[in-house]
Amino acid sequence: MYSYLQGIVTEIEPEKVTLDVGGIGFHIVVPNPFEFEQGSEKKVYVYQHVREDAHTLYGFPSLREKRLFDQLLSVKGIGPKSALALIAAAEVDEIIKAIETSDAKYLNRFPGIGPKASQQIVLDLKGKVETDRLTVKAQRKLDEVEDALRALGYKNKEIERATKKLDRKKSTAELIKDALREIASK
Repeated sequence: MYSYLQGIVTEIEPEKVTLDVGGIGFHIVVPNPFEFEQGSEKKVYVYQHVREDAHTLYGFPSLREKRLFDQLLSVKGIGPKSALALIAAAEVDEIIKAIETSDAKYLNRFPGIGPKASQQIVLDLKGKVETDRLTVKAQRKLDEVEDALRALGYKNKEIERATKKLDRKKSTAELIKDALREIASK
């Protein structure tokens, strides 16, 4: 089993890239091939899917994406193509947030993910997503801070500037105070 491949991107196609590793070209199916640059050196985290009629490498530019892909494959009814389509269409943090908040409707809007599959993803992965759970909690806090600042009448531009530098380890109340201080200092 491979963990990652590192080499030069030699070809970019609509569904895959070719990575030259020591003179051997590996076709790797990736979520967004056009985020790769031809001629650049890249580390691609890979998953090898073996079937009777095919051996396919699925690749990801980050370990977080690969971990989420692995977890999605553990869900009944989700295969590599559906998991890849989901990761291609949304940010990892958005997918994790949808799983953790039981937002099956959000997951249902992606290609290859129907109502039953989206509910199964939430059922199987809620509370078990191993990628950064702290990121989801921090994002929830940040959403609460932004909502509070909007309720106080601040504009999105001010809110964005104020929340950029916040220490997300603090409580929501402390974050609101820090954001108000940041706005007042400008």
